[in-house]
Amino acid sequence: MYSRRAGARAFRAAEVAILPLATEKEPTMTITSTTKRQPTDFATAVERLSKVSVDRHFDAYIDVAWDDPEMAIDPEDPRFELWLDDPLRHTKWYATQPPETRSRVAVHRVATAMRIGWEFENVLQRGLLEHAYWMDGKKPELRYLMHEIAEECQHMLMFQEFANRTGMDIRGMPRHMKLASRLVVVLARTFPAAFFMFVLAGEDPVDYIQRKQLKEGGSHPATERIMRIHVTEEARHIAFARHYLRREVPRLHRLRRRQLAVMAPLIFGTMARLMAFPSLHTARTFGVLRSDLRRALRSAPGRLLLREVAAGPRKLCVELGLAGFPYSLLWRVMGIWETSEPATTTPEVDPENDTA
Repeated sequence: MYSRRAGARAFRAAEVAILPLATEKEPTMTITSTTKRQPTDFATAVERLSKVSVDRHFDAYIDVAWDDPEMAIDPEDPRFELWLDDPLRHTKWYATQPPETRSRVAVHRVATAMRIGWEFENVLQRGLLEHAYWMDGKKPELRYLMHEIAEECQHMLMFQEFANRTGMDIRGMPRHMKLASRLVVVLARTFPAAFFMFVLAGEDPVDYIQRKQLKEGGSHPATERIMRIHVTEEARHIAFARHYLRREVPRLHRLRRRQLAVMAPLIFGTMARLMAFPSLHTARTFGVLRSDLRRALRSAPGRLLLREVAAGPRKLCVELGLAGFPYSLLWRVMGIWETSEPATTTPEVDPENDTA
């Protein structure tokens, strides 16, 4: 039968196996002064987020002009081009393709990302519902969570509509990740802090990529409109997850914090790759050699992209005392550690002043 003591022994054994270079000295899990907030701060912040969710929300079939000729999705439309940060764009294979093929690759790439987003939002909604199920109805976060779930429904409608209008064979996450997603839903009830780490792991990389692309410009009108709506509402979702973690992590038992410190880089490293890199299905669809794709992902631009999309969560974990030695070794193994933050890191966005 499982016991807390047996669980602790099992975790320590796993930690030693994962981190063979760890010293015997207990790592200091300090919380910086920025996390010492007044108890009312969380409730006040959540109430503001709920208010903004009412004042500024979108409908997938009202706020996106799907039938506008300018918004038509033609897989060979020259307005579709791989984004500048996409590792696949810098391969010799892509450079030698005719314009029609390059456009089809770009459409497939965007549609695949949206399908993955659909699946991520699905897991997120199930987890939020599980997290909220036993919650006291008087807590302000319960109302906010309902707003977020409703917004994620609209995002799913936008993503799937775009994918369907391409007329292409679009697939999302690999099968093993779909199966593993069931465990994420369980975390929402058994280990909420880890669940909200997963939330940030999916939302922060996408938010970084989309904001950077919107700043650079040149996207197809349908893609741009969806991105503008998405980043506006995701700013609130990311803000809530960060507020929640800043409140809850300092309250965790020491063993739970150690577990979270091990889990965080594994979650962020895995999700950053899923959200930022082209899928194997896209590569197979257009005949990209796996060796060429692997070379692109391991290139200097590919490694930099991976570190940049994980910069926001990494900074939060450093702030919460979850990324010190020996846990920083796992961040390095996952390719998402940075001793100094890159200049291009997207700052935290004020969800009340973010507009589509």
